[in-house]
Amino acid sequence: MDTLSPESTALVVGAGGGIGHAFVRRLLAESRVGRVWAATRSPRNPDLVALGEAYGDRLAPVAVDILDEQSIADLARHIGDIDSRLHLLINAFGFLHDREADIWPEKRLEDITPEAMLRNYRVNTLAPALIARYFLPLLNHRERAVFASLSARVGSIGDNRLGGWYSYRASKAAQNMFTRGLAIECGRRAKRVICLALHPGTTDTGLSEPFQGRVPEGKLFSPDFAAGKLLECIDSAGPADSGGFFAWDGAPIPW
Repeated sequence: MDTLSPESTALVVGAGGGIGHAFVRRLLAESRVGRVWAATRSPRNPDLVALGEAYGDRLAPVAVDILDEQSIADLARHIGDIDSRLHLLINAFGFLHDREADIWPEKRLEDITPEAMLRNYRVNTLAPALIARYFLPLLNHRERAVFASLSARVGSIGDNRLGGWYSYRASKAAQNMFTRGLAIECGRRAKRVICLALHPGTTDTGLSEPFQGRVPEGKLFSPDFAAGKLLECIDSAGPADSGGFFAWDGAPIPW
């Protein structure tokens, strides 16, 4: 991460998840970033505690409920009181299924329910939008800054060849449209902010676990591998890439 310095600050939202935790660990271990804010519902989880013991004040675990607008606003205010600038913000969370609520990707039209569609939309679309709303002032300064959200290839309309998964696909497509619109607005009012939609590939996390049996050999990535490749994409992105949708290997994905 050559673009980050000891004066830089990063925020990973969703730091309790597999990819989110990998982002936090890599930013601490492999970059010169001064402080990594790790936002999650449970900031005292053992993985973050262990990183805190290793990296001290460079790690700042904080609580957030991404489904609560006031919680997001309060987090932005708290971070802004300590660090007036952010150089990197990664939304490393997503929703696909909930066993307890009996929410699963739809195989056919009759499987659609309002509850599943709204849950996907709230997490995958609305949460990144609210995070952008409250954190853009911290990203908007004279130095390069990146706002990156984990998207998914299945959110591509042009690449949709199998159908199904209506709620997840639609929520990710909406997230992509938001990222594109945000990049256009940043081009007018926050010209140093680069906005990216990133596909991590199928990664070995709880989100993909029920569906891993279909993944071809060698195509199921570890969270550490996915985070490392996406940080390379983030590090190499320039202003011309803002508003783009990219896979883990840097290849553009059709809308």
